[in-house]
Amino acid sequence: MIFTKRLLKYGTRSLALLLVLISSITIVSGIRARDVPRLSGRVVDETGTLSNPTQAELTRILAEHEDQSSNQIAVLIIDSLEGDALEEFSLRTAAAWGLGQKGTDNGVLLLVAKQDRKMRIEVGYGLEGSLTDARCKQILDNELAPRFRAGDFDAGILAGVQAIIAAIDGSYSPPAETGSQVEWIFRILFAIPFLGIFFFVVGIFTLMCLKENGGMGWFLYFFLIPFWFAFPTGALTWEIGQYFGYTYVVFTALAKLLMLITDTNKKFNDWVDDKIPIFHGMRGGNSSSWSSSSGGSSSSSSFSGGGGSFGGGGSSSSW
Repeated sequence: MIFTKRLLKYGTRSLALLLVLISSITIVSGIRARDVPRLSGRVVDETGTLSNPTQAELTRILAEHEDQSSNQIAVLIIDSLEGDALEEFSLRTAAAWGLGQKGTDNGVLLLVAKQDRKMRIEVGYGLEGSLTDARCKQILDNELAPRFRAGDFDAGILAGVQAIIAAIDGSYSPPAETGSQVEWIFRILFAIPFLGIFFFVVGIFTLMCLKENGGMGWFLYFFLIPFWFAFPTGALTWEIGQYFGYTYVVFTALAKLLMLITDTNKKFNDWVDDKIPIFHGMRGGNSSSWSSSSGGSSSSSSFSGGGGSFGGGGSSSSW
């Protein structure tokens, strides 16, 4: 009797679990991925967004490009992804359509989901070298997105297709990004104190590089090159930063060589020591900051370290 009750108990639980499993499978199977549209041409517009002249122009451009290069580019505009993931649907469509030539994999799909406000450029393996992820992002953001926001889908698709072809040919240049006036004002306000500190600190080391005739001077010269490129670039732009960098590289080397050839290094050193206060204490000669003298029975003596080293021990405090 006890055995029968236990059998019924576990049998009921097993049946419940089985029903839950069957229900889950039914629910999951009911969630179908969006159907891939039929490939009816180089431009498939399920939404009727594009005008007939634009569709004809796009078809002509894409056909000419395929004749010249064998690359196959197609455009698909759908109303909605219907809950499907953009990347999955795009890849599934490009694969189902078989875009590109067998063995070269030179196909491209430009997909626009209008209601979802999403778009993607799917690239075959053979064109990933010219249509990199970064380049595709530039095309979408710079060519399509601004025109779509303005409601001009015809111009956006045309510009996108032309940019894709230009990128494949290696002739695409994204429009230069120009910051707003407010951004530039803040950038300049930040750059002034930043560059002031930079020129003061790195300028001192540059003068030391010019003062030193031997290997130390040339070591400083090469050591400072990345600083002259990096800091102006960080404060402003790379275009401005490279001018600072190349100016330092060329003119500092010429100045060092000129002083070496004309034997004017000593005159330059004397001028720097006289005109720039921070170098006063670095001048050689009879004076020393580690000497002491006194009258009477005391005799002059100098003090110098005995060569000890330190390992960072000690402590700091405040009051």
